[in-house]
Amino acid sequence: MRVNRRAFLASAAAATAAGAAPRTDGPALIAITLDLEMSRHYPRWEDTHWDYEKGALDQATKDYAVEAARRVREAGGRVHFFCLGRTLEQADVGWLEGLVADGHPIGNHTYDHVNIHARRLEDLQFRFQRAPWLVEGKRPEDVIVENVRLTTRAMETRLRTRPVGFRTPGGFDLGLRERPDLQKLLLDQGFSWVSSVYPAHPSGKVDEALLQAIVAAQVQAQPFVYPSGLVEVPMSPVSDVTAMRAARWSLDEYLEALRRGVLWSIERGAVFDFLAHPSCLVVTDPDFRAITTVLRLVREAGPKATLSDMTGLAGRARV
Repeated sequence: MRVNRRAFLASAAAATAAGAAPRTDGPALIAITLDLEMSRHYPRWEDTHWDYEKGALDQATKDYAVEAARRVREAGGRVHFFCLGRTLEQADVGWLEGLVADGHPIGNHTYDHVNIHARRLEDLQFRFQRAPWLVEGKRPEDVIVENVRLTTRAMETRLRTRPVGFRTPGGFDLGLRERPDLQKLLLDQGFSWVSSVYPAHPSGKVDEALLQAIVAAQVQAQPFVYPSGLVEVPMSPVSDVTAMRAARWSLDEYLEALRRGVLWSIERGAVFDFLAHPSCLVVTDPDFRAITTVLRLVREAGPKATLSDMTGLAGRARV
């Protein structure tokens, strides 16, 4: 998401100066979250067919997710995963069953990776542009409800567990602030919290001003409560696909932005939701340097920080 850098820095600085940066008496809560989906341009830059097959996880992506979970669990934490319903159509879901058995929560990410803000059928997902007969005669809201419901049912059937929370495919600067209908939809489906906000921040060539802007955006990545009672748990910038796919950063540049964001949260007793995708990291970060960085920062912080999951972060929501 591109915004005017000067305007963004001015507004972020004003918010911080006004005391928007949260401070608590407790430790910073750091969550490691991984969206289980395939990503365009990976493993090869010319790969774009995943837009139509987001849930068709390849073996490398599955292996990375399992190893990431092992490392985090060894450090005393849990990875909070978000799963697509279509992934549960695959013959072998033993790797997901193993994650559940090890205590890693798995949330609902819709069945087909649909845009829940879509108001036209053609805007829901690439799959329905290629195969419009799948949604013919339906309203976008009907497809969205069914996508959410089916994923929950698939998890109950194949994994014998219910989803822990809901994350929208894609993140939105305003989240669901202007969509009380979507808030109600999720509450009606049994969810108490959602992760839909991805704060706006400048993108492009990495320099000191850009890094400071991403740190400033952490103010907007703190949990809050919508008027409906639904809790919002934002994603913390910068995501791996935003940095290394959209902006073409190096891994070291991404790690520096990540380091600064986590430290900002630790210094303020705030929360940080590390958002990444195994299908991206397995190519760009095969040695798990990002996750290692987060775990190291939490360990070095001692009592000032602790590993959590998204439900724990939701508990920090402010009205």
